[in-house]
Amino acid sequence: MEDLQLGIDKSIATLTLNRPKTKNAITSEMWVGLREAFAAVESNPQVRVLIVTGANGDFCSGADVGHTGDRQQVSGMARMVPVNDAALALHNLSKPTIAKVDGIAAGAGMNLALGCDLVVASDRSRFSEIFARRALSVDFGGTWLLPRLIGLHKAKELALFADVLSAGEVAELGLVNRIVPAAELDSFVDQWATRLASGPPIALASTKRMLNDGLDTSFAKALTAEARSQALNFTTDDVREAGLAWFEKRATNFSGS
Repeated sequence: MEDLQLGIDKSIATLTLNRPKTKNAITSEMWVGLREAFAAVESNPQVRVLIVTGANGDFCSGADVGHTGDRQQVSGMARMVPVNDAALALHNLSKPTIAKVDGIAAGAGMNLALGCDLVVASDRSRFSEIFARRALSVDFGGTWLLPRLIGLHKAKELALFADVLSAGEVAELGLVNRIVPAAELDSFVDQWATRLASGPPIALASTKRMLNDGLDTSFAKALTAEARSQALNFTTDDVREAGLAWFEKRATNFSGS
């Protein structure tokens, strides 16, 4: 769809929210499109990493609550089904994801960024859990993500006051991995994506899944999951390739098998 553009360059997919006149606000159709895009990335064996970004100098200003088409949609919990489906599809994606944030990331747009595995933002980016200003409560997984990222009390501060935070403030809170000059944002994210794309896909997927599950499991169960994953890893061609590359003093060439 025109408002969402999914491009693939070698093993790196880039999903761009493309409604620059609204700072890439998300319509009801786009929630469905996001879920479908995440599913397409998951099912494509060529893709090893996904970059999520916005067009024309902004990431995403959140849901477009004033969109004419959205006002005609169903109400109540039913209208949240595609929102939740998109959030869950992103969370369950086995491949590494990077949010490339420039300009504003607000409301569901902020949580779309935080839902990615890594967040790289420009020095002119701004973040806000803006829901309360619109008489709304937090969605797109923010109530789950924020306490895990910054602790319960800070999460409540961001959600209840709905302040707009500068790049420096979100960096101080630990909500982003890197803040870079706007002119360097594309090249930095490309470097990270290339490094991830060259990594061992099976091992990275297992590590991502276990880290996501780690706060909701016991230490003993975490150890069991680690053992299960390592048992699988040792059966792969990639483990043999890693050993051979080390012995031959060359770069690895992981196949994902």
